[in-house]
Amino acid sequence: MAQVLRRLDNLTPTTHPDLLVGIDGADDAGVFRLSDSVALIQTVDFFTPIVDEADDWGRIAAANALSDVYAMGGRPLTALQLVGWPRDVLPWDLLGDVLEGAAEVLERAGVTIVGGHSIDDPEPKFGLAVTGLVDPEHMTTNRGARPGDAIVLTKPLGTGLIATGIKRGIVDRATRDEAVATMVALNDNAAAAARAANAHAVTDVTGFGLLGHLHEMLHGVGAVIESDLVPLLGGAAALAADGVVPGGSKRNHADAMAFSELDSVDAATATIVTDAQTSGGLLVALDQSEVDAFVSAVPGSTAIGSFVAEPDGRVVVG
Repeated sequence: MAQVLRRLDNLTPTTHPDLLVGIDGADDAGVFRLSDSVALIQTVDFFTPIVDEADDWGRIAAANALSDVYAMGGRPLTALQLVGWPRDVLPWDLLGDVLEGAAEVLERAGVTIVGGHSIDDPEPKFGLAVTGLVDPEHMTTNRGARPGDAIVLTKPLGTGLIATGIKRGIVDRATRDEAVATMVALNDNAAAAARAANAHAVTDVTGFGLLGHLHEMLHGVGAVIESDLVPLLGGAAALAADGVVPGGSKRNHADAMAFSELDSVDAATATIVTDAQTSGGLLVALDQSEVDAFVSAVPGSTAIGSFVAEPDGRVVVG
């Protein structure tokens, strides 16, 4: 979307003295300063169903939308619901289940639903526009990683592969349930730990996959990933080896070839590190001295590599 919006600069104002984060940095959300100590965070995200259960779809969509605010170091406050619904095909009660699932996660996050908008749509879609607050002095963006910083990932990879497996009816219930539990988990604890560790840069891992979002963090640095340290959801590796790959992940892999070195890993690993994620974890640049405390504070988080001075702008996966 950012690439498209940049072409509209002559139509849409994209600069302002108080615009701290706009569309030009590929960051997770926009940030607008209200005062010296308060800035507004705004983000929006929605998608088609990725699981069969309507309530879980709502939970995942809510956690996914909130993640952008957490990645910026902020606190989400309010949400607007966005609905596309085939009113003559699917029952309204099913939409009610979606909304209830989302409301459950929003309540857990302390976020108030303030309204929304719906349209008649041949394909169901659901998501949220979320508003939050952050102190500009403590805001985190995807810029700022330093050579020598650890790269820490807070959730396992594989949700894209598993969602595709669910659609094909080849994923067992235990694998499905583990993936859903990961996707509905909030990134609030990870964001708090990142602030406590004075993280140099933060983003969340979603549609562009691990390598795509890591590449967005490479401003004056490169990255080395140790593939055997990358945490995976159960069943993800087998699905990758069997070629059960979503279209978005295939596009991610093709794009990654322009900035990544993947020659030393097998095809399944290359698929996993480019797998398009939904409601993934945070990707955090930390001083090495902060890693142990961070990992202890955020169960499931793992140091998977380091930022390096050279090669600038490239990711080496070994």
